[in-house]
Amino acid sequence: MELSPADSGNYDATLHLAERNGWGDSKIEGLVSLLSGLPYATIYPEFYNLGHDAVNFTSLARWDSEKRRFSLAVSISLYGNPSLRLRFYADARNENWNLTRTFLGTATPLPDLNMRRAAAGAEVHAIVSGRWSWSAGAEVAHRNFRNLSSISSPAELAFFTDATSIAGWLGVQRTLLRVPERRFTVDSSAEARAGREYADALGPFATVRGALRSHWFPRAKGDDYEVQARLRAGATAGKATLDELFQLGIERDNDLWLRGHAGTLDGRKGAAPLGRRFFLANWEMDKNIHQNGFFTVKLGPFLDSGAVADSSGLFGSQRWLWDTGAQCKVRLLGSLTIVLSYGRDLRGERNVFYGTVLR
Repeated sequence: MELSPADSGNYDATLHLAERNGWGDSKIEGLVSLLSGLPYATIYPEFYNLGHDAVNFTSLARWDSEKRRFSLAVSISLYGNPSLRLRFYADARNENWNLTRTFLGTATPLPDLNMRRAAAGAEVHAIVSGRWSWSAGAEVAHRNFRNLSSISSPAELAFFTDATSIAGWLGVQRTLLRVPERRFTVDSSAEARAGREYADALGPFATVRGALRSHWFPRAKGDDYEVQARLRAGATAGKATLDELFQLGIERDNDLWLRGHAGTLDGRKGAAPLGRRFFLANWEMDKNIHQNGFFTVKLGPFLDSGAVADSSGLFGSQRWLWDTGAQCKVRLLGSLTIVLSYGRDLRGERNVFYGTVLR
């Protein structure tokens, strides 16, 4: 930002915005971005502003033997309008699940369930103003399940039925409150999704989700202290397969973090509570510990609370959950954030150490 005095006695503000081109501003930044997931067997090939025409390519490749995944996405601006973007994506997964802690149906545990899922879709995202935006999209997906010999009842099999689905969604994001003199904001989002699973045991379904997020810098300047709080809730009507259930736990493919509940057991998904209805509240505070031109270190406590339920009685948390702990955030080169957290389940008395990279 550059301020220059004007003849009227006021100032003119000029913004010099840096485009993200190619692999990044430098080879080091591009290499760090590409290899940031190596500790958990993942790489992120990305290329931005292809041909200087605002065409972005992002992808993920994971070779973890329990959670193989490959995804890619291409986004472009529509009609040369930077506030209107179109994204095409494809995603393929081959995952092993251990449901011995979370599936309450069959007397025989499911420690080695295998799920394969492939999906492709398109999404339009529009920025209407600085206060609100909307998005809409459609997706076709197919999933199949293996190692189900212990399941026989129709109610249980519905969650593990091989099926192809078609779904569409509409989402809205809006800022509800801005208090610049207090450095406080409240943002909201809502999404409605509807579709159909093409299998005899399934059928039409609909999902709604909503979220509120508050952000506050307590001091008049700088970011020495930062406080964030978030409330989220959602519900699904109709039958759903395992991959469509909400999950409350800390896991790389899940954004509903209950940080004292691990999302995996021995590397396999399915350890965190699952269901078709959920409520989740997250609170955290960060304090700057160290800052220089290359990285910033923040440290602070967090408190998470929530519950997940399912009308079938086969999934769900069975009670309200409370987690607390501390986390450290390391911001590298102004683009990547390494998160290291320690969370404790106050009811189950389990401890979870977790590390990941936020992009």
